[in-house]
Amino acid sequence: MTGGRWLLRAASLGAALLVWQGLTSLDVNVWLRFEQFPTVGEVAGAFAERAGTGPFWQDLASSLRRIVTGFVLAAVAGVAVGTAIARSRVAADVLGPLLEVLRPVPAIALVPVAILLFPSNEQGIVFITCTAAFFPVLVSTRHAVGALTPVWEEAVLTMGGGRARVLFSVVLPGALPGIFGGLSVGIGVAWICVISAEMISGEYGVGYRTWQDYTVIDYPGVFVGMVTIGALGWLTSTAVERAGRRLTRWLPARDSSGPVPSSAARARKGRGPGRSPRAPRPTSLPTSLPAPLPAPLPAAARAAARAGATGPRSGSGTFPEQTREVTP
Repeated sequence: MTGGRWLLRAASLGAALLVWQGLTSLDVNVWLRFEQFPTVGEVAGAFAERAGTGPFWQDLASSLRRIVTGFVLAAVAGVAVGTAIARSRVAADVLGPLLEVLRPVPAIALVPVAILLFPSNEQGIVFITCTAAFFPVLVSTRHAVGALTPVWEEAVLTMGGGRARVLFSVVLPGALPGIFGGLSVGIGVAWICVISAEMISGEYGVGYRTWQDYTVIDYPGVFVGMVTIGALGWLTSTAVERAGRRLTRWLPARDSSGPVPSSAARARKGRGPGRSPRAPRPTSLPTSLPAPLPAPLPAAARAAARAGATGPRSGSGTFPEQTREVTP
């Protein structure tokens, strides 16, 4: 990324902070009420104060541990089940209806189920996080595997490869772009649900601390929690996207105008500005042409040739020349 793009992003964030500071410092109350909102300075002061305490980092570690554990479990299970449904009719018939019934249920609605199933709140929160991230990964993997062209698989089978070779050399590498799209969506949904679960039944974590600040009407503390959640979500989403780009380096490179093949991008860099691409040289024509094939004989000529080659059959009539008398 160029320096100009970084500058533009920083300017966008700075403009948003300036608007926030202006609305809250002037106590604007035009339909939307900003007089109760803390200013940017108050939130920054509360953040600096809490960053020097132990409970803040303990809550941070608890939320990160829950999100990483639940997301890894969801990624492994989602890729495995999505591949099985896309590749096997039996798996699609057995697992498909059950998953389609459970998919519309919000993960946060499973909090009572988690409380009944698991002996501790920690395990229940990980279960809710895993469930939230599981379905985006499942759906994206199923569609990515189903969209693969069968030519690649047939080529591996023709060269003697087995099912395991097809799976790990064709199916999973070909579906990686779609899988990482689902992982990027899943990590965001997982953060939403882990914060909600911590607010409802957690003992530690960023969501738990944010809810406690709200109950004691500590609005700067609430915004500190929101900023922390946003920063953690951005960091984890960036990590997933960078891992996806690293594992799919074989995809075409990108420039400012869109996706371009790597060879074309290298050729474009090699040419100076203002220079048009070199036209291909015309191929020379052959100096001599092959002799034309003989034209086929007509049907009558072919019949006469066959008759002359085989002669008259025995018992057949005589030719006109044999019956004609020769006069002296």
